[in-house]
Amino acid sequence: MASPPNVTVQTVRTILSEVIDSLESPDYASKLDEAKEAAGNEMLKMMQLVFPMVVQIEMETIKRHGFAGSREGIVQFTQLVREMESMDNEVARLHSQIRSHYLPPVSISSTVDTSL
Repeated sequence: MASPPNVTVQTVRTILSEVIDSLESPDYASKLDEAKEAAGNEMLKMMQLVFPMVVQIEMETIKRHGFAGSREGIVQFTQLVREMESMDNEVARLHSQIRSHYLPPVSISSTVDTSL
């Protein structure tokens, strides 16, 4: 499972931007909205309905950049992104933007009582 040669931070930024453009395109935006509406506030349904659509778009995009258009390719690309997130704020921002399509925002309250 070798990665494509010369995968730079800029290449990863480009791929992530293309994924976002696809997610927000008229072709996919309405389908994603329908899936999100069907999932409601249920995380399991979100992962069953919305997440696979996002992964499919990612797979189509990474394939154009030399990654395998398969499960192995998406795993490899995601690992690469995770490594680069700590080194590049723009990669982290773009990846977060993609995740926001299938993960709801999480607010952590500072008034949570953790006593037992």
